[in-house]
Amino acid sequence: MSTDCEAWLNANPVGAADPSDSFPSGDEESTLTRNVDNEVNGNWIAAPTGTIQEARLKAKVKRRLRKNSSRDSGRGDSLSDNGEVVRTAVPPTSPKGKLLNRRSRMGKGRGLPKKGGAGGKGVWGTPGVVYDEDKVDFKDPNYDAEQENCVYETVVLPLDEETFEKTVTPIVQEYFEHGDANEVAELLAEINLGDMRGDVPMLAVSLALEAKASHRELTSQLLSELCGRVLVTTDVEASFHKLLKDLPDLVLDTPGAPQMLGQFIARAVADNILLKGFIDGYKGRVDCDYARAALDRAAVLLRMSRWNGLRIDNLWGSGGGQRPVNQLIKEVTLLLKEYLLSGDSLEAERCLRELEVPHFHHEFVYEAIIMVLESKGDRTLQMILQLLKSLCASTVITVDQLRRGFERVYLDMADISIDVPCASALLEKFVEQSFNAGVINKKLRDLCPCRGRKRFISEGDGGRLKIETYGV
Repeated sequence: MSTDCEAWLNANPVGAADPSDSFPSGDEESTLTRNVDNEVNGNWIAAPTGTIQEARLKAKVKRRLRKNSSRDSGRGDSLSDNGEVVRTAVPPTSPKGKLLNRRSRMGKGRGLPKKGGAGGKGVWGTPGVVYDEDKVDFKDPNYDAEQENCVYETVVLPLDEETFEKTVTPIVQEYFEHGDANEVAELLAEINLGDMRGDVPMLAVSLALEAKASHRELTSQLLSELCGRVLVTTDVEASFHKLLKDLPDLVLDTPGAPQMLGQFIARAVADNILLKGFIDGYKGRVDCDYARAALDRAAVLLRMSRWNGLRIDNLWGSGGGQRPVNQLIKEVTLLLKEYLLSGDSLEAERCLRELEVPHFHHEFVYEAIIMVLESKGDRTLQMILQLLKSLCASTVITVDQLRRGFERVYLDMADISIDVPCASALLEKFVEQSFNAGVINKKLRDLCPCRGRKRFISEGDGGRLKIETYGV
């Protein structure tokens, strides 16, 4: 092979090539002839060393430039005529700038943004484009003229028994806190109760039996509000039928369930959400003693309202936070008067708890001290002192409420002394005994205002008595 190459070279001598003429700008025939002279059957033949080395360097530099074109697109690298890489003074772009750059990184194209700036993640078209509603293509083979007037609605499946309790129970318990029956009605209207709609009154009454009297009053108001919006009379009647059947189980948790259920029935009849013939329909057909007691209680209350004018609409009373202040003050005053007559501190404690106004106990302390100052007797003082000590020991009255009650009396002593001239002396005596009994602390005792005293001896007159002034 080498012998053939030497023979061919002798027949076709090649002169030394100028490095600058590696890729001349002449005609195509001279370029093709030069390339053929240096290569035979895909193999390089012997050529001047300078020419081969220059070609290799140029090819290597071109490959490296093509490889790094996308990565170093921000730099101005170029290739000079002598094969050297020329770098311009353009600084490299930061990674963040590369991510925000929408130009193609493939080293191709004119450097314009892809898809005219409408491509990429999170892009909804080119800037300034306003999308209109899609027009119906009547020539579309999938077009159906009957779908033009279709109305699509979300279908909510009806609740089953297990899902019903998990969904409605939190709504009723939250209602006991805010007392907004309208909100409960709106929430229940959004739920597909289905066949479980008649169990709403039953669930509400069952939860109210274990709650406070104010919650039972809220439950009666809720049933009256829901009837006509979410419930009908037949739903309320079916719920009370189930409650009467379940009374033996309800009594296990709430011993007074028969009397309470009877009050619920009487209140429902008075609110016109239960038919008056509901109680008469059970006459002679009741075998359960608890159900009979509940129906008898309802019948008695309805007769009392008809004959004696009993207000069934206020059967449970109202919650402490919903009653006016004047009414609370009257109830506190009656509670203290009954205690002074009976002397039963446990009954007074129970009545105070039933008021459900722990934030208003300072009024109880205030009224109790006023009774001591107006009575002018030692018996009232000792009984009130014993009651306050018992209530503080059982934490029914907190330290803060006790302090606020005493401080209110201290501030009103100027007005109280007008009606009770000896109020200052009685207050000092009561405060001192309360401190000795451990009802109040030393700081609260020291806040008690001292009564003013008349000075019979003038310090500026040399100790001379003012007989003509005070008649001593």
